[in-house]
Amino acid sequence: MDYKDYYKILGVPRTATADEIKRAYRKLAREFHPDKNKAKGAEDKFKEINEANEVLGDEKKRQAYDSLGANYRGGGSGFQPPPGWNFGGGGRGRRGHAGADPGDFSDFFSTLFGGGGMGGGGFGGGGFGGPPEDTRARISISLEDSYNGANRAISLSNGRNLNVKIPKGITSGQTIRLSEQGSNGGNLLLEIEFAAHPQFKVEGRDISCNVNLAPWEAALGTKLPVPTLGGTVELNLPAGTQGGKKMRLKGRGLPGTTPGDQFITLQIVTPPAATDEDRKFYEDMSAHFKFDARA
Repeated sequence: MDYKDYYKILGVPRTATADEIKRAYRKLAREFHPDKNKAKGAEDKFKEINEANEVLGDEKKRQAYDSLGANYRGGGSGFQPPPGWNFGGGGRGRRGHAGADPGDFSDFFSTLFGGGGMGGGGFGGGGFGGPPEDTRARISISLEDSYNGANRAISLSNGRNLNVKIPKGITSGQTIRLSEQGSNGGNLLLEIEFAAHPQFKVEGRDISCNVNLAPWEAALGTKLPVPTLGGTVELNLPAGTQGGKKMRLKGRGLPGTTPGDQFITLQIVTPPAATDEDRKFYEDMSAHFKFDARA
């Protein structure tokens, strides 16, 4: 039988870290998985990749394999383990891919490790129950997170915690891609949705809100404080402003190559006539103004 250079199969140096081996395996597994790659020889290549990962991705098997030495061949095609070889790796190992069985591994592997390399578990505890697949989920953020950019901690169903960077100007329905954080080493795709906001509504990059006015502010004009995602701004409101008037603050929506705008609808709010004095004031107003609001 031939000696197997598992490092060469995965395309990594013998000094590769566990993370480098994991990344190399995931990349090659995606490329050669028989469900996706129908080229001749892809399935054999996939089995070879899984075998290499079964050894290099397991600390005890890797140590045993490395003990052979970088140039060990044991007679080329007539490979035999060194005299006295006895792998004490503790029986069954990890399952390299869905549906694997001992027949998927070479005679070289069986000679070194006894042919019982299949088992449960997965790489690094994450599991390889099948080919790498993209996993989709939703994440709810505030409008302020989009406006300013943010970092959010999220917990995955497998107990892992991730820190997610929320880019400035991201909008509802857009996706954040986290490489190799999905099922079996696929990608995790987080679809953005906005949490309900107490002041603003959003459409695309534009936001809108209502701003209340007292009757005298509308009649006499005023410097009107208006909330925006970037802080409060003052608008010079002319005398005689009517309720329902719409105004636009250009570029005050969500950031982007073309920033969104903020749209404001003015609403006149009438103070309640809670006392006799209040009612008398309104009666005097009614007598003073010959005004029909429904005319």
